[in-house]
Amino acid sequence: MTHRRLAASACIAAFGLLVTACGGTADDDAAGATTTVAADPSPDRTIAISMVDVAYEPTTIAVEAGETVELTFTNNGAIAHDAFIGDADAQADHEAEMRAMEGHDHGGSDAITVDPGESGTLVHTFDDAGTIEIGCHQAGHYAAGMKVTVAVD
Repeated sequence: MTHRRLAASACIAAFGLLVTACGGTADDDAAGATTTVAADPSPDRTIAISMVDVAYEPTTIAVEAGETVELTFTNNGAIAHDAFIGDADAQADHEAEMRAMEGHDHGGSDAITVDPGESGTLVHTFDDAGTIEIGCHQAGHYAAGMKVTVAVD
């Protein structure tokens, strides 16, 4: 009888560890598949963005202040691309960070790296009215104009 109780306790403990390990934040995998924060609210809508050569398509999007949007990025190009959400100052800071740390992949809730032929998502709540950007900071891409202007009304 004691052996069965020990076995049952071990199974319950293992299940608890499994549930704990599977919760929390989903991070980028090697292919840049998905970056979302589990605590994010459900998106109000999804916007598809294509990554090609050194451009995003579309280059402008409009959202409402307070709207939560799932941004789905599909890399139709031949090289890795990334997407970083932030205002002009944040974009400049991130560009400098990327140059200092050549070749690192993104993680977190406002950045993602997507390999060729892969897709990935970011879920973002656009809190304040104004204009922000989504920029690619692979070497030379942002300087070449690889950005999406986000008009937040």
